[in-house]
Amino acid sequence: MKLTLYQVDAFTNKLFCGNPAAVIPLKEWLDEKLMQQLALENNLAETVFFVPSTYPQADYDIRWFTPQIEINLCGHATLASAYVLFEILGHKKENIVFGSKSGLLTVKKEGDKFLMDFPSWKPELFKDYPNHLQEILGGVKIKNVYKKRDLLVELENEEAVKNCHPDFTALKKIGDKIIVTAKGDEYDFVSRFFAPSAGVDEDSVTGSAHSQLIPFWSERLDKSKMLAKQLSQRGGELWCEQLNAERVSIGGQCTFYMKGEICP
Repeated sequence: MKLTLYQVDAFTNKLFCGNPAAVIPLKEWLDEKLMQQLALENNLAETVFFVPSTYPQADYDIRWFTPQIEINLCGHATLASAYVLFEILGHKKENIVFGSKSGLLTVKKEGDKFLMDFPSWKPELFKDYPNHLQEILGGVKIKNVYKKRDLLVELENEEAVKNCHPDFTALKKIGDKIIVTAKGDEYDFVSRFFAPSAGVDEDSVTGSAHSQLIPFWSERLDKSKMLAKQLSQRGGELWCEQLNAERVSIGGQCTFYMKGEICP
């Protein structure tokens, strides 16, 4: 058996920036254990697999794996999958509809950007967070903590987000994925994302986190359209829009890195 692997840098138009994803198109699902082994071997934040969908409303079914676990939603690897389908595999329809554990996800190409229609996960104020969280995050002052899928930690300003130095061993013990965020200086808002419990200490650019960040900041800034920046070492830009109470749009660019062949 031979599998084709494409590696794409998502949420960037520059090579070696954004978030790299391994994209593996399949004709039918592999054994789940093998998919997890491939993700571990790739050692990227996400390895994504998709197959032709058996459901009439979707074109493909999609699954995402970190080096340690399968997750229920991943933005950058969905963006990378759409890039591979549109730009390399010759997908002809205007949109691509993926069936996933988080429902139907639609991606359309608009110029050099790919726009993803994702669920809106508005986080709610959360008081039951560990009392040593501020210390775990390197002593940055916490304004408030919210939660939906992940813990969303609001900090004072962009500088605080940049200067956040987590204790990843302690974060892993907590078990929650952590978003730190603040109002931006040049961008509407900025963020970083930590997920040591999923095998990723810091993710470079996290589309799924913006399913929570967009409704959070749309309400506070009283804006439906926003430009966001994830302040990781590689960094990435996201064009964000609150479409309605249930859906958000997350847009980004992609850059192709390589094509390879796997012989598992």
